[in-house]
Amino acid sequence: MASTADNNSFTQADEYDVVVVGAGFGGVYGIHRFRQDGLSVLGIEGGSGVGGVWFHNRYPGARVDIDSVVYCYHISNEIYRGWKWKERYAAQPELLEYINYVADTLDLKKHILFNTWMTAGEWQPAEKRYVIKTSTGRTIRAKFLVMATGQLSEARKPPFPGLDEFKGEWVQTSHWPDREVKLAGRRIGIIGTGSSGVQAVPRLAEQARHLTVFQRSPNYSVPAQNKPLDEATWEMVGADVPAEKARLLKHFGAQHRPRGTQPASAFTPEEQQAMIEKQWNAGGHAMSAIFSDQTTNAASNELVAEFVRNKIRQTVKDPVVAEKLCPKDHPIGTRRLCLDIGYHETYNRDNVTLVDVREAPIERITATGIQTRDGKHYELDLIVFAIGFDAFKGAVNSANIRNEHGRAPTDHWDRGPQTLLGLMTSGFPNLFMVAGAGSTSVLANMVMVDEHHVDWIADCIQHLKKNGLQSIEPEVGAERDWSQFVADAAGKILRLNVNNYMVHVNKDGSRVFMPYVGGFDKYVALADASAAKGYEGFKLQ
Repeated sequence: MASTADNNSFTQADEYDVVVVGAGFGGVYGIHRFRQDGLSVLGIEGGSGVGGVWFHNRYPGARVDIDSVVYCYHISNEIYRGWKWKERYAAQPELLEYINYVADTLDLKKHILFNTWMTAGEWQPAEKRYVIKTSTGRTIRAKFLVMATGQLSEARKPPFPGLDEFKGEWVQTSHWPDREVKLAGRRIGIIGTGSSGVQAVPRLAEQARHLTVFQRSPNYSVPAQNKPLDEATWEMVGADVPAEKARLLKHFGAQHRPRGTQPASAFTPEEQQAMIEKQWNAGGHAMSAIFSDQTTNAASNELVAEFVRNKIRQTVKDPVVAEKLCPKDHPIGTRRLCLDIGYHETYNRDNVTLVDVREAPIERITATGIQTRDGKHYELDLIVFAIGFDAFKGAVNSANIRNEHGRAPTDHWDRGPQTLLGLMTSGFPNLFMVAGAGSTSVLANMVMVDEHHVDWIADCIQHLKKNGLQSIEPEVGAERDWSQFVADAAGKILRLNVNNYMVHVNKDGSRVFMPYVGGFDKYVALADASAAKGYEGFKLQ
């Protein structure tokens, strides 16, 4: 359980160099790094403890889908070696314990206002300050505002009519209650089969009297092949953490996972199948990158997609159910690939029913369950919504930030995000976004993305101080050029043409891919080059 703090005992001054919003991986590291630089820092966190997504996403089965040995801080050898992971893919309870371990070791919690939401922030140009309001009525002034709110924080609201009439209990995977939710012996319905749904379904089925899965679109899911920690890799990394951090900064995804270097056409059909089988048995997201052209060539992609579909057909005993679970409306990897532990096997249980809501959409929620358009009614005691997040814009919008003209940061994003390096948006001096749209963001190991972004921001603040400058924001032209560069990088990927939370669709049907797909290594080089040239593309005053 995360530690909590009593806001009434928080007696520090109301004026700070930096306010950090969010106490997940990015926020905790930000507080540490800015304090290390001698700045006064205040963290604001809506939850009662640190953890961010791992504080709120405590649903049954929740775990990271990136190897634990890299999904962690690379602050020092001591911090790294002070925590030994239990599994290849750490489960939510261990991840929450880990971030508490780091926050306690670095004595950071005393600098955070818990149970507090940022409700407004207004830039004062004459004073070069943000005036920040909170849900507790406190007003705070800060030179720099750092939004470490993440992309998986602002939950989508259930859009189904009749929810207020439901007499049972309903919960969301994205904000699972900090209390026991009774599962045993209950009739449970889960809506959504993305990453969260795929993880939750097997665990819910183990306890439910009956589990009904409402699936709109099947997603590709491959076995995680989870196992105990690879101690040899952990020892290797822990021997020289700075060197490991340097390696990850030069990796496409800031991970250890392999990436195909040749197109599928370079191999015989037998070799292709052997390579796919080998990766299937190894587990992990590298299933999306076996061949170098897998993300851009439909034929290469289909080789892997059909392999996965055949595995589903071999696993699920009922051929009708198996076929409904086979994704056919999008190429593999064009939505986030799911890693599972026994997901497809779950549909062989007698207490599990799959409902295809593409064939029979949900009409409404009733007092006792869910009504579908084909006239069927499913009696339920508990409804679990696994419907994802309002990513890239949601958390920033909910903070109610305004500049001196009364505009919000995303007001000029009507045709897709407009940022420079995904770190700042024009018209908002000294406002930084960690892992924002226009950076690699969710396409890479988020902990390393967070560390790099915070380090970049911290170095930028030190540059301003050293040179007697008060503010920084993107030049409009540079922001426009970067946003076009990000769009061009995604021009040939299959993912651009598939509806998912990373794609912004304009009213005229044109599409903009919101993160930068060129690779974390290239992004780091470009961001660091801007800094080395005195923050080229930014207006400093």
